[in-house]
Amino acid sequence: MPRSKTLSNENVLEAASRLIHDHGPDALTFDSLARACGLSPATLVQRFKTKAGLKQAALLHAWDGLDAKTTALAASTPNTPEGAIELLVGLSHYGGIETYAEGLLVLREDLRDPVLRARGGAWKAALSAALEERFADVTGAPSGIGLLMASQWQGSLLWWGFDPQGRIQDFVAAGLRGFVAAVVPATTVQVTP
Repeated sequence: MPRSKTLSNENVLEAASRLIHDHGPDALTFDSLARACGLSPATLVQRFKTKAGLKQAALLHAWDGLDAKTTALAASTPNTPEGAIELLVGLSHYGGIETYAEGLLVLREDLRDPVLRARGGAWKAALSAALEERFADVTGAPSGIGLLMASQWQGSLLWWGFDPQGRIQDFVAAGLRGFVAAVVPATTVQVTP
């Protein structure tokens, strides 16, 4: 099969992201990406210079996707506690335990790189603010509930990983319902994932 001479960086980074998520960060090499996207390894080296540069570009591209998904969910869910749960359940589509476990290897890469770590910090602030907005009209909601709820969500994901029974979205929704009921007792939340 003849190699494609042109392919947008976005398409290349999508292929890189799939390799990382399917096989772990160490599977991303210029050779493996060349096989996945059809460009030559030399072309990829010209574009990304180093393996570290390629990995960082792929993970920054993944952060762009997560930012876009978070923004879309924030725009499509109501500014209510139920909307906060819907937003976080919408971000919880990891598939099975193997996919979730591979995602933790990606998180390791994000924590090691200061640029990627900063993107994570910015996402934390944006997600927390979006969640906080959903409690703006709720009497008794504590200050900082957005970050508290995001932390509960992350904990729910991790606990599900140790005993992956049922759908992750159902586990997350149940945990978040309990969290909202405990933190803002006057709030009744009924959400079907």
